[in-house]
Amino acid sequence: MSIALIIPDRDLTQLEQRLQASLTDTKVEIWPNISQKDQVEFALVWKPPLGSLSSLTNLKAIQCFGAGVDAILLDPALPDVPIARIVDDKLNQTMVNYLQGVVAHYKLRLDQFSQQQQQGIWKPKSPRKLASICILGLGELGSAAAKHFVDLGYQVSGWSRTAKKLADVTCYSGEAELSQAVANADVVICLLPLTDKTENLLNAAVFAQFKTNSIFINVARGAIVDDKALIDALDSGKLQAACLDVFRQEPLANTDPFWQHPAILITPHISAVTNLNSAIEQTLLNYQRYKQGLPMLNVIDRKQGY
Repeated sequence: MSIALIIPDRDLTQLEQRLQASLTDTKVEIWPNISQKDQVEFALVWKPPLGSLSSLTNLKAIQCFGAGVDAILLDPALPDVPIARIVDDKLNQTMVNYLQGVVAHYKLRLDQFSQQQQQGIWKPKSPRKLASICILGLGELGSAAAKHFVDLGYQVSGWSRTAKKLADVTCYSGEAELSQAVANADVVICLLPLTDKTENLLNAAVFAQFKTNSIFINVARGAIVDDKALIDALDSGKLQAACLDVFRQEPLANTDPFWQHPAILITPHISAVTNLNSAIEQTLLNYQRYKQGLPMLNVIDRKQGY
């Protein structure tokens, strides 16, 4: 029996060494250098190349290296085995810290003052009155973000595909209530999972329902947003600003119009980076549970996509 690490374009030396030190009776190997593919029963993956998992003919379980599993589910030849994801309070805290910083950035008009600096303009302005925040997606990260902004004194609403109940949060659900959720929010934060139902969900028709001069923040997945519709909403003044941490193509292409748009703040997918210690701990726990014939923790529903 062996474990395959399928995490392209990263130095996996430390991850491999630490897993191997804890699993002395199991071979841990880094894809594509797998000595005996038919011996691999467990795979730790992040953005695995298409077909890489189906080549492991005896695979029994998949552990995702992060919270999002959409890149795994893209593979049409994905083996029919359980898929677990990372659920980590440290990841939640990293995310809410990022979001609090971005909201403060806009509240203090740092985006405007940065542009004024480039133009040599001295023009004081009072902070923006950002009082209401809408969270799209009320899973682990979305619920943590909603609670965090409630604690900071914001009026918080949330939207999810299925009905949720959160203390002090006005919750909406289903396609019919999406427009209600975003209509009165000064800031809309996207934390939805990427599924076939959420791809391009935020299109021109939905942006038209946003409050005029609202601010949009996307820390979920780039493909949830219709890129042209977002730029059109910014150019028309429907949105006054957008912060994007995720994109359809990553790294973002040099020619992408997002780079030069004056109302867009770009960060390179750093809002919630997987904590190595937590990932190793959960991987080891789920591997041991698999060996004991127990269900892994935090297994996703493949039909739902999360």
